[in-house]
Amino acid sequence: MQNYQMLADYNAWANRLLYSAVADLSTEELHRDTGAFFGSIFATLSHILTADRIWLNRFTGEGPMPRALDERPYDDFEDLRAARLEEDTRIIRYAQSLTAEKIERPFTYSPVGSSEVLALKLWPALTHVFNHQTHHRGQVHAGLTGLGKPSLSLDVIYFVRGEGQQWL
Repeated sequence: MQNYQMLADYNAWANRLLYSAVADLSTEELHRDTGAFFGSIFATLSHILTADRIWLNRFTGEGPMPRALDERPYDDFEDLRAARLEEDTRIIRYAQSLTAEKIERPFTYSPVGSSEVLALKLWPALTHVFNHQTHHRGQVHAGLTGLGKPSLSLDVIYFVRGEGQQWL
């Protein structure tokens, strides 16, 4: 459980850094297609939030449950940023509630747009959530550097050596 709690804290930290860098973009830069899977930086950030909401709803039965992976729940960057902060808080609270028994329990869900029911232990799904965010944050980071913006240090090790020292 400690690993998931650290990853939840790290995740919130990395998202704050990334959103701070993105806040400096013009509207045109924010919505420009940077070649990422979801196109623009804004669309990619929207996807990360959407996917997190889907998974957290599956885990808890609470919160928004988007119906599509490319859903854009907000048109305004500041609204998206506020929602990201709220979702990161929910993820941290959820990670703090985990026990060894909970992460080993069978977990079932249906993929978006499918009636197929899949089953696995909870821990692989939790691992996916954090890996998924890292993957798409990397796409946003590439978009930022492609726009000539400064590179960010988003590695876990930078987090634990700085703000996340409680995890050392």
